[in-house]
Amino acid sequence: MLLGLSMTGKTTILSILTEVLSEVPGRLTYRIIKMNPKAITDKEMYGVKSEISDDWIPGVFSTLWQKCNSRSSKFNIWLTCDGPVDAIWIENLNTVLDDNKILTLANGERIPMTDQCKLVFEVENLNNASPATVSRCGQIYISPNDLGTSAVYEGWCQLRALERSQDEANILRKYLKKYFDDFKIVQTL
Repeated sequence: MLLGLSMTGKTTILSILTEVLSEVPGRLTYRIIKMNPKAITDKEMYGVKSEISDDWIPGVFSTLWQKCNSRSSKFNIWLTCDGPVDAIWIENLNTVLDDNKILTLANGERIPMTDQCKLVFEVENLNNASPATVSRCGQIYISPNDLGTSAVYEGWCQLRALERSQDEANILRKYLKKYFDDFKIVQTL
């Protein structure tokens, strides 16, 4: 679990880490697949039995889980749940997070996690997570003070220097430093 406020660098950390790991010789390429579990209902996430046809309708997460854990996958995949933790959807993942590493669905289907798949959570806090869930995961806390505004605008200026010109980047850097660092128009907690 990556914990921290928005704009503290959680997504960037994951992206850089997967990019670097992909460069290690002899390893499969790493991919990140993201979803926001809070944007859908628990039935849409895991699946539900149709009241009309009595057929099983797979959910978004269960479908992604099955694809990510295919033995024929040519990638190391980090399935990332990005968004607030909700006890309703995260409790259903306890069988994945324990030693079994198996997603058990309401229809009885059991989808085991392969070595090529990891489950990552990008969350702001763990207010709604149970102690059982938290104890099954490792946590990395990213403080808002770790990144700061200067790292954000400096990265943007470097990108502008590559895409446009170094002169433009220098002018932007000067004014961004003036307003963000000297006048402190944005305060971090």
